[in-house]
Formats: sequence, structure tokens, C-alpha cells
Amino acid sequence: MLSNKVIVVTGGGSGIGKAACNIMADAGASIISADINFDNARAVAADLEKRGRDCVPYEVDLAKPDMVAALFSFIEQKFGRLDGAFNNAGVGGSHKQPDELGISEWQRVIDVNLSSVFYCMRHEIALMRKTGGGAIVNTSSVCGVVGIPCAIEYVAAKHGVIGATRAGAVDTATTGVRVNAVLPGMTRTPMVEGALNAPEFEANYQTFVARHSVGRIGEPEDIAYAVKWLLSDEARFVNGAVIPIDGGYTAA
Repeated sequence: MLSNKVIVVTGGGSGIGKAACNIMADAGASIISADINFDNARAVAADLEKRGRDCVPYEVDLAKPDMVAALFSFIEQKFGRLDGAFNNAGVGGSHKQPDELGISEWQRVIDVNLSSVFYCMRHEIALMRKTGGGAIVNTSSVCGVVGIPCAIEYVAAKHGVIGATRAGAVDTATTGVRVNAVLPGMTRTPMVEGALNAPEFEANYQTFVARHSVGRIGEPEDIAYAVKWLLSDEARFVNGAVIPIDGGYTAA
């Protein structure tokens, strides 16, 4: 399904990004697993290589534009092209009320969850245009369309990702580059499991689960399969879409 495509996955060392690396490599893609935690990215690549798949780990702090630029320079030099990108890296919030949240805490989440998407997109679009097009998927969240308690910085960033996705889709409409977003519901990732240990969220856990009408929270693979499709040619008519992959969370 993705044979001969070169795809970068940010946050590729764990959670949804790790699942996407595995699923898309199995579909034939050459993967760059980019993560701030190089040990995690390297472990993903090593596991895939044992199975005869093609994956290169890369260490990057996506909140730093110069490191992002270096990542895409590396991709161009090594592969000569970029066909797909899954801008998935993110961090959780501080689980505080707005009047308790520090400026640095706000800025960290905005930098990693929103600004990094722009930093990546500008290089991805430039590379894809050189070879006739490609596809980008950004990870927003159900928090991109609804609010949850004690998460103003996270909610704001994820709303921003949707705006960047739609604007990017308009800007690239005649270039062969497609830009879409997925909105995961509560998904069993290290970040979510960490948030659930916070008292502010632990008390609301059953309420969150109940809003997923399929009767469970998501697994990373649930999101990754949708991303695989969006990055494939099967989704060639999909551009500017914002797709909840949320077990019915936003339908309630």
C-alpha cells in the first residue's frame, strides 16, 4: 500500500508514532522515526530491521527550528525525496487551572504540540513539491474540537493544529501535496497513561471512557491504520479533512 514511499514519523519512538512506524513499514514504506528520545527511536528501528523492514532513527527536539531543519536536510540527502509525513509528536499539559498555569508551562506545550507542526510542514511541503507531491497528516486530538478540564494549553494547541491543517491544505491545493489531520480520542499511550495518574483526570476517567460509544478507549494501532490510509494513494481525493478517530467520543 505504501511501497517505495519515504515517510517521516515524528514522535516515532512510542505510542501512536511507534504503531505508525510498524504499520507503515509493513505496508512497504521506508520510515524515518524521529523522536527526542533517541533510545526509543533506535529500538523501533532495530525491531523493524529484524523483520526486514526499512527504518532509520533520528534524534530531534522538534521545538527547535534549527534541529527540524537538520532533520529534513538529512532526509533529502539520504533519500532524495519525501512522500509522506506524520507530524505526531506531542506532550501532555500540566493539569492545572488557567490561573495556576505558568507562562513557561504554556509555552512548552504550544512549542511542541503546535509550533513544531508548522516547523515540520514548511520543510515537508518544500521537499514534496520538488518531486511532484505527497501527503501530510497532523495529529490533533478530540481536544481540538472540545474542551476538557485543566488542559487549556493542550486544548489551545490542538485547536491550532486543526487550523494549520486546513490552511496548509488550501495553500498546497494545486501542488500535489495533501494535508489532513486525525483527532484521536483517549488512546492508550504513555502520555495518556501519565495524565490518568493525575488526580484531576483520575476522578473523571470513567466519564471519559463512557463517552467512547464503542465501549473502550483507543489503542495506538487504531489511529495508525487511519494514518496509513491517509498517506496512501487510496486517499488521493482527501485534502483538508479533520477526521475523529475517537470511538464515538465527539459524536456524543
